[in-house]
Amino acid sequence: MTNVDKLKGVIKEKRLTPEKLAITIGIDKSTMYRKLSNGGEDFTIKQADLIASALSLSADEAQSIFLVSLSHKCNKRLELKQEECNGH
Repeated sequence: MTNVDKLKGVIKEKRLTPEKLAITIGIDKSTMYRKLSNGGEDFTIKQADLIASALSLSADEAQSIFLVSLSHKCNKRLELKQEECNGH
């Protein structure tokens, strides 16, 4: 799952438009808008990598945008393990 709001913010921060980013990564602008709509389809790994490069994202920034559900699951597991260790 993609953090669309965060991605849109970074695009704006970098003074780009979704159209320019679409051209840069080689997809149609309508595809980009569909993927940027809330509840839209996720980006492929290749597209996410190209976007991360085009926007000069760090690995942490890219993960926080493109691996939202994975990060959330890992954090939940860590919380559960901490509770087990604390005797809860």
